[in-house]
Order: sequence, then structure tokens, then C-alpha cells
Amino acid sequence: MDPHLLRTFVTVAECASFSSAADRLGYTQSAVSQHIAALEQDLGTTLLGRRPVVPTPAGERLLEHAGPILLRLDAARADVRRTVSTAPGTLNLAASPLAATHLATALREVRRSHPGTEVSLTVCGRDDVTQGVAAGSFALGLVDGIAAPSDPLRLSDAVPLRTTAVAHEDLVVALPNDHPLAGRRGLSLENLAEAHWIDAPDVAAPLATLRAAIGSDALQPALTYAGTDLRTFLSLIGAGHGLAVLPESAADVGVPLTSPRLVHRIELLHGHLTEPAAAALAAVLSDVE
Repeated sequence: MDPHLLRTFVTVAECASFSSAADRLGYTQSAVSQHIAALEQDLGTTLLGRRPVVPTPAGERLLEHAGPILLRLDAARADVRRTVSTAPGTLNLAASPLAATHLATALREVRRSHPGTEVSLTVCGRDDVTQGVAAGSFALGLVDGIAAPSDPLRLSDAVPLRTTAVAHEDLVVALPNDHPLAGRRGLSLENLAEAHWIDAPDVAAPLATLRAAIGSDALQPALTYAGTDLRTFLSLIGAGHGLAVLPESAADVGVPLTSPRLVHRIELLHGHLTEPAAAALAAVLSDVE
């Protein structure tokens, strides 16, 4: 299966349009149509309906495989490039919002030991950090998430990255200052099934993860926040739009989460480290915990 054809197929499915996919890829519309036809001929089935442009059942199944396949190819390309070329003096980093603050002190030490290093930091969603490091866009990444106290974060099997624990912290249920539960000494998620929740998957503990932890379909969102700005998110909680689970240090007002037993973890992600400043930063971060 030609990866160029597969990438075209994914783009058409995302755009729901052959012409829009052609614009994004820099191809002609005719070339995009030829790519899809060649892929369908290779697999012996129709992958996309034409009016409207939507995946067929076979196309839906292929999409489940396509993302991990393309990411793995990008990761392989990036890993090979790391062994033959580096960009001395440039350090591209990424971090999820709640992990970014752990870079400040470590970066100061690395810039002192590697003067002249130009640092670029991108704060973005957890998946973007992981995929960016795998694809070589970032030398290092910091991601956060929740897990059982003795478990690492669960990352995609399609991403062949090295991971190192950087920090862990207790979790709290974040709520408004005047909330009736604000004075409790501890809260259990099982007892908050009927509460209003805000689902903010890139800032707080994703509700889907919390539901899996308690084995229940409860904890449904009253509001979904798709941003990465913690200050805005906390203002939504303070205004009474819903509850969320956050690390203790991130919440304005929080009650300790007592059940299930989970912690907030921050982990360092990287491939082969060939740039001295990147290796130095990884070493510093690995000693933080």
C-alpha cells in the first residue's frame, strides 16, 4: 500500500472534498482523484462515496489503521534524520499546558550550560505534543495525564518514543469557592455522578478517562472546553459552569480526590537525542522527580 496514496485518502476524508484536499496537499484535483482510484483498485473496494464525499464502511476501517501507519512512517523518517543531521543552536520543544511550567527552571540551567542556544516552545494539546515529537517537529516534549500511582501514562503504541517520569502530584476536584462541597475533606467520583462537569481534555483530566476509571457512563459534560488556556478554564469553573479534576497546584479551589486512587503525572518524551542542548535538557528533567 503506497503511503502517498494513503495520505491523500486521509486528507480527502478529513476535508470531505476532493478539491479542498487538493489545495491542502498542493496537488491538482485530477491527481487526487487518481490517487484515490489507485488505492481503491489496490484494495479492491470503494473507499469513498462521491456525493457526498464520505468514507464507505471499508473506508472507515482503513481510516482506523491509516493514522498510526502514517505517524509511524513520519517517526521513522524523523529518527533516521536525527542520526545524520542536527541543527546546533536550535532547540524546538513542546509541552501540554499543565506540563509547560516544569520547563522553566530546567531551561534556565541548559541555557546557562549551552549559551547561544535558541529555544522555541510550543504549548499545545497532548496528542499534538506526542505526534510532533514522533514526527521530528520537536526534539523533546512534556505531556501530562492521570494514571494509577504506579502506572506510566498510556501513549499510543504507534508512537515509538522514549518516556521518562518527571513529576507526579495528587489530584483534586476543582470547584467554585461557594460550591456546597467546597468544605469537604475529600470527594469520590462515584458520588459525583449527577454533578455538572466541564470536559477539557487538553487541560483537565478527560471525562472519558475518568469514566473508564470508575467503570461507569456517568460524569457527562455540561460544557466542553476545547482550549488550552488554564486561566480561561479556571474562570469557567469559578463561574459555576461545572467541575473538573486537576492537579492540586493548578486549581484555585479544590477538594482532594479520594476515590478512585489516581495521580497527575508529567512525562518527558523524546527519540534519539543527537543535539547536545536537547540531551542536556532531558538529563535535567529526568532528575526533577
